[in-house]
Amino acid sequence: MSAPGAASTSGIELRHLRAFAAVARRRSFTQAAEELLITQPALSRTVAQLETSLGVRLLDRSSRGVALTDTGAEFLLHTERTLAAFDAALAAARHELTLRLGFSWLLPDPWAQRAIARFERDSGARIELVRCDSPLDDLDRQGVDVALVRGGRPVGTAVRTVHLYDEQRVAVRGREESEGPEATADAVRWQDAHEWTLVVNTASGTTGPWCWPDGDGPHRYVETANFDEWLESVAAGRGLGIVPDVAERRIHHPALRFVPLTGAPPSPVRLAYRPDAKTGSALLRSFLDAALRAAATCTHAGQA
Repeated sequence: MSAPGAASTSGIELRHLRAFAAVARRRSFTQAAEELLITQPALSRTVAQLETSLGVRLLDRSSRGVALTDTGAEFLLHTERTLAAFDAALAAARHELTLRLGFSWLLPDPWAQRAIARFERDSGARIELVRCDSPLDDLDRQGVDVALVRGGRPVGTAVRTVHLYDEQRVAVRGREESEGPEATADAVRWQDAHEWTLVVNTASGTTGPWCWPDGDGPHRYVETANFDEWLESVAAGRGLGIVPDVAERRIHHPALRFVPLTGAPPSPVRLAYRPDAKTGSALLRSFLDAALRAAATCTHAGQA
C-alpha cells in the first residue's frame, strides 16, 4: 500500500465509490458483485484501485469475511452522501429515460404492479411494456432491455437471469374435449404425462419436452408458435395445456376448463437481461432491485 503522501486521487471514478459502498453494505465481495452485475475479480480490482489511489486501507479482508477499517467507516459516510447526491441529479433528468420490459402473456400479479410502481417512483424513469411472442428473441435483438420469462427452459450463455419466485402449475382443457384419459378426470397427475397429448407454446411456453428426461414426458405434442395459438388449440380440444395458476385467475374463455394438477414441479419466474446491453447498468440494477423487493412482498403475503 502506498504511503499517504504518495496517494493520487486523480483516477478515482464513481464506479470505484459504488464498488466500495456495495462491499461495505453487504460485507461480502460475492454478494456485492451480484448486486453490481459484475464479476467478483473485477470488483476486487476496483476496490483495490480505490485503496491504492487513496493510499489507505478501507476494508479488512479475512477468512471470516469483510470488515470496515476505522478510515473505511468514515469514508463510507462521505461516499454514500456523494452517491446519493449524484443519483438525485440523475433522477431529475430521468423523466425521459425508459426501460423496456418484454413479456409474452399475462404479467404476474401483484408482482408486476408493485415492481413497476416502485421502480418508477425510485428512479424517475418509466417502464414501457412490450408484448412479444418470444421475449428472449426480442432481448437478443435489443428490442427490449429486460424480459420476463417463465419456466425452466435454457436461456443461452449470453443472457443472465434473476429468479423472482415460483408459480404452481394447473391443467387446462377444452370443455368439449371427449377423448383421452385427461378429458374425463377431475384432476390430472404429472406422472401420467406419457398418456397426454400436450399442447406446447414453443416460443414462450412454460411446459414442454424440456420438462422431462428423455422418454418420460408426453408421447404426443401439438406445437404452437405463440400464446394465442396455444390458447385456441387447447380450447379446440386438440390436447391438454399446462400453465401457471395465474392463468386460472386471469383467463376467461368459455371453451376452457381448469383442473387441478398433482405432482407437478413449480414453474420459475425469472427476469432475463444481457450484461452487454446499451441500457445503463444503474437503471437496470434499479429495476432488478425493485423486482426482487416486489417478489419478496408477494411471496410473504402468499400471493405469488
